[in-house]
Amino acid sequence: MIGDKLRAGAATVDITPQDAHFLFGYPFVERVSVGVHDPLLSSALYLTDGKEKVLFISNDIIYVDKNIVSRIRTAVFEQKGIPVSNIMIAATHTHSGQVTVECLISENDPIVPRVDEKYLKYMEQEIVRAACQAMENAVPAEIAFITGDATGVGSNRHDPSGAKDMEVPAMLVRNSENKEYIASMLVCSMHPTILHEDSTLYSSDFPYYVREKLQQDLLGKGCPVIYFTGAAGNQSPRHVTRENTIEEACRIGTIVSDSVLSQLKENIIYSSEQRIYILHADIDLPKRQFPTIEWAEQHRNSVKGRFEELKNSTVNPKEIRTAEVNWFGAEELLFLAKKTHSNLLDEAYRNCLPAEIQIIRIGDWNFAAWPGEIFVEYALELKKLHKNMALITYANGELQGYITTEEAVDKGFYEAGNSFFDYRSGEILIKETTKLIAQLDK
Repeated sequence: MIGDKLRAGAATVDITPQDAHFLFGYPFVERVSVGVHDPLLSSALYLTDGKEKVLFISNDIIYVDKNIVSRIRTAVFEQKGIPVSNIMIAATHTHSGQVTVECLISENDPIVPRVDEKYLKYMEQEIVRAACQAMENAVPAEIAFITGDATGVGSNRHDPSGAKDMEVPAMLVRNSENKEYIASMLVCSMHPTILHEDSTLYSSDFPYYVREKLQQDLLGKGCPVIYFTGAAGNQSPRHVTRENTIEEACRIGTIVSDSVLSQLKENIIYSSEQRIYILHADIDLPKRQFPTIEWAEQHRNSVKGRFEELKNSTVNPKEIRTAEVNWFGAEELLFLAKKTHSNLLDEAYRNCLPAEIQIIRIGDWNFAAWPGEIFVEYALELKKLHKNMALITYANGELQGYITTEEAVDKGFYEAGNSFFDYRSGEILIKETTKLIAQLDK
């Protein structure tokens, strides 16, 4: 029996840098912020069923690494007593924010600066504050689960007709006494990359408009929206965007928010009788076998040649852009091939491993958290195996890049160029996640 019915609290704090920073996310592009379009946020949701306590924390930054996660978890535990393993910390992966993690491939990009430790300290303090405020705001609560269809928000980066996941699992949380909304939480499997190289304003990209529209049409002004990015490693709005502007970010964000709002026409059932379970596992992942320098040089020359050819033979900017980022990946693969036996590569692996898998079950819904940029095929496979499954990525650490498929490696896609781990890592993550879910099912 549950000792108490469900209680929930939420909070949002501003983690926007107070000064100008390099905007991280596009290789070999120098962008420095000149202002703020929308504040970068840390949004926290706390839930307890009277026995278990859990915190979901989403942050408008590009990555969180294991050290950031550890420091935040420890600080929240020391202040509020919630077990560190019950705290999920993720990045939305905006490309219009500052550097938060030292990526080895950035050594090959002279434009990218080192992490600003002063900002990192400020950011972590504010994330801890959001988490603690969420716990302090807890009131009797009830929740409902819905799933939207965000078709039109984007597609497979390499093939618009390829694998994609347009489902938007969402949880609505409201006060069980006065029926006012406490928060909403959702997962969207799409890169937040509407804003490109010519954008020099801090922004969460289209997730800002997802939050704004949900607050305007449903939740109420300022109500926290805990936005997570799902398996988006090969998912991009590139093939659906009309232009890379704020207006387009608004249009794409509205597709996501409307996918949730449209489900409210159905008979939504709220319940305060929801059990919470948490399991996690630390696992090893197979390191990638990098090619020889000679092979990587030939590959780079071939991919660059294809990019130059397309620039002169096609007027399709999306095709040119795909070829360009594949060239970036080939450059990064050559760089990593040269670093194969270096201490830098070993250090990067030590900072990533072990990789953490975290499962938080609320009622009959499973929220799985994986680190890294995950190709969508692995999320789709996970959903085939388990019902009511939502995969949150960029969570509780990072993997210095992507977990790709074998096809991506064979075809020389951009993501495979700078991947640190063997593509088989995706199947290992599925296998170990399934083991944890089986434990919960007993």
